[in-house]
Amino acid sequence: MSPSSLPLMVLLSLLVFATLIIGSESQGNFFDNFDITFGGNERAKILNGGQQLTLSLDKNSGSGFRSKKEYLFGRIDMQMKLVPGNSAGTVTTFYLSSEGPNHDEIDFEFLGNVSGQPYTVHTNVFSQGKGNREQQFHLWFDPTKAFHTYSIVWNRQRIIFMVDNIPIRVFHNMESMGVPFPTNQPMRIYSSLWNADDWATQGGLVKTDWSQAPFTASYRNFKANACIWSGTQSSCASTTTDSLQDGAWQDQNLDAAGRNRIRWVQSKFMVYNYCSDLKRFPQGLPPECKRSRFL
Repeated sequence: MSPSSLPLMVLLSLLVFATLIIGSESQGNFFDNFDITFGGNERAKILNGGQQLTLSLDKNSGSGFRSKKEYLFGRIDMQMKLVPGNSAGTVTTFYLSSEGPNHDEIDFEFLGNVSGQPYTVHTNVFSQGKGNREQQFHLWFDPTKAFHTYSIVWNRQRIIFMVDNIPIRVFHNMESMGVPFPTNQPMRIYSSLWNADDWATQGGLVKTDWSQAPFTASYRNFKANACIWSGTQSSCASTTTDSLQDGAWQDQNLDAAGRNRIRWVQSKFMVYNYCSDLKRFPQGLPPECKRSRFL
């Protein structure tokens, strides 16, 4: 290598390095990855050059956004800070969903409460249009004081709901038992903030206090380590794609530490489990309830 070519090589290396940095950062950029679906720019605001997004709710409307891309399996992470103060009647969501009457859906919903009372984290799994698989939790921290990471791991074997990398729920693929599981419908990422005071807080007994409006929730550090659906095939079909990044999610399960954590969460913070609701299912619990939720 001649001395005169060295500066050019250094410059090219710096350009490649800069491109890699920009590419990794764009993964969390809301301008690049999401579209506002309702509420308008006055309620859904993308801030800090695309690094943060806020949703607001007032008496006239809520707001929401969805991903530009569809995914078929992956790990989706989102950092969120929920509506502070008296959030009774409000629902903040983060979920995956396909389209159509027989849609699949994987839900995080955060049900507001009066000041000083805990949020309820509502989880559900829909497959082929059928849901009714609710589990609800309180959190072991105040989700309005700081950002926390909420994650969905979705592979062919199971769905894992996580909070700050702690598993709170696992829904296994039990198609062999006749239980539908989301396997073939690509899904987008959705989030919204809306009024549901007919049911959200204490069964609808506590209504939204509009004198506290606007209510605002914040999002940042989105990450999708997932298979992107192009309309005919998944990016994971290519062995040369870099879309998988870290592919640990593809067969992710709970290890011994994970099983200990989920037992702790479900023994201390679970407030509703459809698999324990005998009054709701007088003819017998759904078949998936026969399997241990910790395995």
